[in-house]
Amino acid sequence: MNRTSSLLFFMLFAAFSSAQSITQTIRGKVVDEESKFPLFGVTVRLLSDTTGVTGVVTDQDGAFRFDHVPVGRHQLEFRYLGYEPKIMSNIILGSGKEVVLQVELQEKITVAAEATVKAKNSGGTPNNEMAMISARSFTVDETDRYAGSRGDPSRMVSNYAGVQGANDARNDIVVRGNTPAGVLWRVEGIDIPNPNHFAIPGTSGGPVNIINNKMLANSDFYSGAFPAEFGNAISAVFDLKFRAGNNQKYESSFQFGFMGTEMFTEGPINKKKGSSFLAGYRYSSLALFNALNIDIGTNAVPKYQDGGFKLNFPLKNNAVLSFWGVGGFSTIDILISKQSPSERNIYGENDRDQYFTSWMGVVGSTYSKSFNKKTYMRISTAVSSQNVNAHHDYLFYSPNRDTLYRKEPLLQYTFRLSSWHMHAMINHKFNPKLVMKAGLIGDVQNNYFKDSARALSQVGGNYNLNNWEVRWNANDYALLIRPYAQFKYNAGTRLILNAGVYSQYYTKNGQISGIEPRGGAKYILDSKSNVSLGFGLHSQIQPIYLYYYQPPNTSGPNNPKMGFTKSWHFVAGYNRAIGKGTHLKVESYFQYLYNIPVNDSASSFSLVNTGSGFTRFFPGTLINKGIARNYGVEITIEHYFSRKFFFLLTASLFDAKYQGSDGIWRNTDFNGAYAVNFLATKEFKIKKNSALQVGAKVTTVGGRYYSPADTAASNKVSELVGVDSLKNTLQTKPYFRADLRVSYKWNRPKVSHEFAVDLINVLNVKNVLSLTYAPGAEGGNNIRFDYQLGFLPLFYYRLEF
Repeated sequence: MNRTSSLLFFMLFAAFSSAQSITQTIRGKVVDEESKFPLFGVTVRLLSDTTGVTGVVTDQDGAFRFDHVPVGRHQLEFRYLGYEPKIMSNIILGSGKEVVLQVELQEKITVAAEATVKAKNSGGTPNNEMAMISARSFTVDETDRYAGSRGDPSRMVSNYAGVQGANDARNDIVVRGNTPAGVLWRVEGIDIPNPNHFAIPGTSGGPVNIINNKMLANSDFYSGAFPAEFGNAISAVFDLKFRAGNNQKYESSFQFGFMGTEMFTEGPINKKKGSSFLAGYRYSSLALFNALNIDIGTNAVPKYQDGGFKLNFPLKNNAVLSFWGVGGFSTIDILISKQSPSERNIYGENDRDQYFTSWMGVVGSTYSKSFNKKTYMRISTAVSSQNVNAHHDYLFYSPNRDTLYRKEPLLQYTFRLSSWHMHAMINHKFNPKLVMKAGLIGDVQNNYFKDSARALSQVGGNYNLNNWEVRWNANDYALLIRPYAQFKYNAGTRLILNAGVYSQYYTKNGQISGIEPRGGAKYILDSKSNVSLGFGLHSQIQPIYLYYYQPPNTSGPNNPKMGFTKSWHFVAGYNRAIGKGTHLKVESYFQYLYNIPVNDSASSFSLVNTGSGFTRFFPGTLINKGIARNYGVEITIEHYFSRKFFFLLTASLFDAKYQGSDGIWRNTDFNGAYAVNFLATKEFKIKKNSALQVGAKVTTVGGRYYSPADTAASNKVSELVGVDSLKNTLQTKPYFRADLRVSYKWNRPKVSHEFAVDLINVLNVKNVLSLTYAPGAEGGNNIRFDYQLGFLPLFYYRLEF
């Protein structure tokens, strides 16, 4: 057989193979929304363009199953007498993995004849029934589908109205003008440390998220006025759920790409009992890309690895016991001494070599039990630890910085925060109208902070390092206790009310936050629209390491009794379906923050401006007398994925200002005034079993505020010092970025292949990151601008089998 006939045979075989009808399984379990009790006899209909309408009924365990379903996107409809009907759209079925769903139905207020489905549940509705406003759910598909999201929940939600990224090199998010330090991360009901590689104390973000999106079930994000069960946060909440592994079939996935090489596997432990496992591991691939001269934002190569697992054991009498965990290790050496003067580095300062290592981990268990159709209980316990180690060597250069003649140790520190966590919750439905959720959260902290540094001095034009000074020397324990209770009341068929209370007590500062009221309401205007209101008082302890900082030449910490920062949230919203699969949401908010730590003498300093970047803070004596206020309006127009098309347009107009101890209103570091995002994705079906997706994203945000540099003071201490009286009086040019994403998925019998390319900042726009101190900078004043990432191509290849 010659080459031409061989090629023709191969092409005909490939075309025939692609034309074969490849199928997979959709199955799951239907439970009551409040009690998680399985529902027997629910009618489940599969609505498909290829197979038409088929139906099954759930068994006594609430289980349903559809076999031999063609791969692609599908829709399920659930109907049960006495419950609101539900439609789930955009269920993506691939050949390499079954779809296993946990479906919750809401009981009707008045049991009557079954009503007609009025609107499709196309997505975005939060899983938490207590959330009335400023909340939405997100799926694993969204973290992959959104151009520029890199599979990261933080980068994905930065497309939502009111949410902006703070730094292209990190995933910190600014929510309604608040500091990123005000964001809470919760996994399986447990509040966890910053789940990012290369995490800096006092921040909630980092360059790469440790939590792999393949571990996640549908989860919630809150941008304000969150329910009473969430506390110790003033900005936003990630409420993440880990999915259980497939309990009937072994499945695996392999992925290689820019963000790492990873392997996940799952399957049954005992098919008869329904127990399962899910486990995965990832190792960074960046060393390879650095060797290929692909710009990853730094000449230092970040190395990291992470993993996660969940073991799920269904027990008798509607109880489930699970064990779960996630963790990661990261290290980077930023060796300026080995760089040429022209090389840039956005991760570190250019007057020192830095050696940095961090790791975090959390391991926990969750026991849940549905007693009946009214009562559900969940108890989670966990142990977590976060550790940061750093060592810096100061570099002594010749005056023109072309010769390095010595380096000496400058600082070294170890920060470790270990905690034991408990969260007990009970949910009780008194009747279809009234539901209560109450719980207690407790955290025992072991706070270990050790830090020593040498100050830089200048004598006769020569720089020298002084003797070592201790800045942190703590090995302490503290307890944080947080009770809460919340009620939801359906006052008829149109009005839903909720009210709750929260409080917290922290032994480190010996303070009680008092009773913090939370509440909300939703009024259904008609089948297409509703209005909603929400309010709440929220408090947060300060970054824990700041309680233990002791300035040089002092005998102990200077701020051990800092109180809670508090924030009132008020939100009003309007939602309307404006077409088939298209939704409009408008929200307006006002937030008043008080008890913010500021300097005890007249100054522009406020902790409201901290929480992003790669630096710690070394404050003087602080007092809780600072205030701030944020207000704005947000608009979202979203077309949920239907007819092979999706788009999301969000726009935010806002103002965020604060007062330091000098009593002057100023722009916060995060006051960009406006933000606009537009995303769109189009899917093209290639024969029966393959699909091509093309997506794009355009983002523009108002410029950053910054302070003019005090050059003389900066040169004296060898770090950037701003003019205090002119704090945030200058503004950079607006931020603009365009991203492009292309992916192709090919389903084969029992195996699916996917290849995707994400082109970040495809126009290579030069966006300002910050003003920085950089000895040897052009102009001779040692001050320059650092810039965000330029054009960055990302890719991955994924195999599911």
